[in-house]
Amino acid sequence: MAPSTRVLRLLSLLQSRREWSGADLGARLEVDVRTLRRDVDRLRDLGYTVTSSSGPGGGYRLGHGKVTPPLLLDDDEAVAVAVALCASAGTAYDGGDVALRALAKIDQVLPPRARRKLGAIEIATSALPGAKSVDLRVLAALASACRDEIEVRFAYEGANGAASRRTVEPLRLVLASGGRRWYLAAWDVDREDFRTFRVDRITSIGIDDHARRFTPREPPGGIAAYVASSITTAPYQYRATFAVAGTVADLAAKVPSWVGILEPLSEERSQLTIGGDTLHALVALALHSGVELELLDPPALAPLLEEQAARLVRAAAALRSRREPENGARAAKERHPRAVRGRGVKARADGSGRSS
Repeated sequence: MAPSTRVLRLLSLLQSRREWSGADLGARLEVDVRTLRRDVDRLRDLGYTVTSSSGPGGGYRLGHGKVTPPLLLDDDEAVAVAVALCASAGTAYDGGDVALRALAKIDQVLPPRARRKLGAIEIATSALPGAKSVDLRVLAALASACRDEIEVRFAYEGANGAASRRTVEPLRLVLASGGRRWYLAAWDVDREDFRTFRVDRITSIGIDDHARRFTPREPPGGIAAYVASSITTAPYQYRATFAVAGTVADLAAKVPSWVGILEPLSEERSQLTIGGDTLHALVALALHSGVELELLDPPALAPLLEEQAARLVRAAAALRSRREPENGARAAKERHPRAVRGRGVKARADGSGRSS
């Protein structure tokens, strides 16, 4: 066994259980004590903390170091980490970008047999009704392409169901829509313009071994602003603008990013722009904003807002009207507990009532 292969094998053994005796390690690696010590020193030179103790209960143990050294994983462990990273990257967790970088590194070295396991997990995983799951391998491949700045080709299904082939320069993966959906911001080579793609609609991704490298372009206003505009207002037939009290910085913590775009209107007020396929969709988004709004445009939206507001008021009033008799009876009982108990006793005494 070559020394480098033996050192990796030693690392795998040390990671598999808490402590090993020198004799057990030597037997597993088929080396003598002196060679084992040299291999342990090689691991230490690589940054691993390997502690040793002498005596009957002594042995070797992999400890905690000052820095994170390379980690050796078997196939099952690598697949498990990849699945966990995909789940972590698909949340509103602040480390989503870090999870994608780690996923790209694992995807780069994942052997074919482990890729098949990852594909089997995806096949056996179901999404809730109305939700479309992201292909784990597509997400990993796109993350790698963004990191390495290489051109990719893929099949894409548009919002209208039309299929197309795209060649793009991938710029950034962006988690939006309240942490529910991944988007790819990219430069479309054939259309010579920036585009935003839903990752769950991307299939048959291809990256050549000699794929063309590119220098990343920056869309006007930055990638985050471009994606926000692309998914909240640009693709929709109807738009509405509202005035909101507060600065953009203050409102950003209150208004979900997927609702619309916030822009300064004055020193103390901001403008919220939303988009939807129908005017009723605009009403729903306005309710999702969670803040006081002043409609600026379009005038046609005003009657629908009033209608929905009246409908919500009636819904609340209906519940209140059902609870009022119950609350009245409860209040009367609390004000005159003896009288209530007295009537009950009298009823049982004169035989007009029975207790079971």
